[in-house]
Amino acid sequence: MSMERRHFLAASAGTLAAAALPVRAAAPETALVRIETREVIGPLPHIWEECVGSDRAAITLRESWRQDIDRAKADLGIKRVRFHGIFNDELGVKTKTWLSRSGKTNFRDVAEVYDGLVSRNLAPFVELGFMPSELASGTRTFGFYNGNVTPPKSLDDYAAFIREFGTFLVDRYGIAGVSQWPIEVWNEANLPAFWTGTQAEYFQMYKAAAVALKGIDPRLQVGGPATSTTQWLPEFLNFCAAENAPVDFVSTHIYAGDPQKQLFGDEPRRPITAVIPEAVRRARAKVRASAKPRLPMYINEWSSDSPAMIAHVLSNVLGEVEMMSHWVLSGTYEELGVYDFLLSEGSMGWPQMMRGIPLPSYNTYRLMHALGQQRLRAEGPALASRREDGRVAALVWNLAEVGHPAGLPEATAVRKPVGTPKRMAVTLAGMAAGHAVRVRYVDQQRGSPVPAWTAMGKPRLPTIAQIEVLRRAAQVAAPEMRRLGPGGTLMLDLPPEGVALIEAA
Repeated sequence: MSMERRHFLAASAGTLAAAALPVRAAAPETALVRIETREVIGPLPHIWEECVGSDRAAITLRESWRQDIDRAKADLGIKRVRFHGIFNDELGVKTKTWLSRSGKTNFRDVAEVYDGLVSRNLAPFVELGFMPSELASGTRTFGFYNGNVTPPKSLDDYAAFIREFGTFLVDRYGIAGVSQWPIEVWNEANLPAFWTGTQAEYFQMYKAAAVALKGIDPRLQVGGPATSTTQWLPEFLNFCAAENAPVDFVSTHIYAGDPQKQLFGDEPRRPITAVIPEAVRRARAKVRASAKPRLPMYINEWSSDSPAMIAHVLSNVLGEVEMMSHWVLSGTYEELGVYDFLLSEGSMGWPQMMRGIPLPSYNTYRLMHALGQQRLRAEGPALASRREDGRVAALVWNLAEVGHPAGLPEATAVRKPVGTPKRMAVTLAGMAAGHAVRVRYVDQQRGSPVPAWTAMGKPRLPTIAQIEVLRRAAQVAAPEMRRLGPGGTLMLDLPPEGVALIEAA
């Protein structure tokens, strides 16, 4: 036997012996959370329930959309819905047709859209857009639904139309209700896809609309500039102050995938989890430094499909904004076209639910709806509260760096979160060992349709029977009953992106 063969056999024996030994998995990293259950630090406004986004006005007439919003109102406590295109030609608002060759104003379908919300005790977040073709200066359109994105050819005619629209709303729904509907002028006029005019032309259009609405009743709330990437805020507010243009709120949008150079200049690149909180803080600072420092600020478009990211962002913008409206609720959504799937690998776009099948983002908001209205002091990745019934409700999470969900479905084939499992050591200070608590979980496997969908063979268009199975399978599971350990501590294991809701009497 050669020396080489003896060495090989000896090495092989050692390898086999090592393989026979039990392999001990590495212990997960521990994350510390401390919740002061007796220390209220202020109110906890549910800014994520104030509004939700939803494609365009006409989509709200669909049965599938209405089923989704009914469920969201019940599960999530949604109060308002924002969408584009209330003046799109598809609703016949001011469009020449065989029935109306003169192009006179027709609010029949507008009434059907808003009646559908009001009958559900929901309010619209009114967006004045896009341009009726009869009033438009050009023919450029955006999206699958061909919304006209050109300025009005006559500001006077546009103002008269807005006055007619506002009067219709007040007459039909009453000033008491309509005065609580934010009315926003246009959508993302800083992007060429949505506005072919200049900034100055948008400002003048805004003023014409705002003055027309206030002329109906000063209680109507009007605002803007509804820009992407938090742009134009100082310029807009300076214009309103200089031109005496009415403004009741500031609205703008921010996504984690927005260009950081545009948001932060030449500063070092931030983790994607830090983009929205930092952009919101800077936007609020611009409002505070303006001639209108006390205006409410609404982030009425943002998004994430990661449970922990949703919790992290919302907890970090509390006190800076009065609204965080998730774009979008329903997979009945056609801005760029009609999806050819209900569920898919990787990015599925922005929706929280598809044909009533809740995704992890939807179920995260369901857990957050269970939080109370009083905020408790907490250290670590947690948002803690006390409810009216006296119970403590706290959300904890394991944050992971994950790509922003693209508005274009299937832009990515797989999810690639960067993170590790963590053992959350949660101390409920003020509660003794043995205290009973309930825990519910949401991550990409729990409170998710993915496991059941995978077991079905990943059908892109599940049958009606399969949809029912997926709806049930994606529910948040019944709470896990636990008891606190020594020092009032609870140990929870969370995967990357996972969240858990702890409830204790």
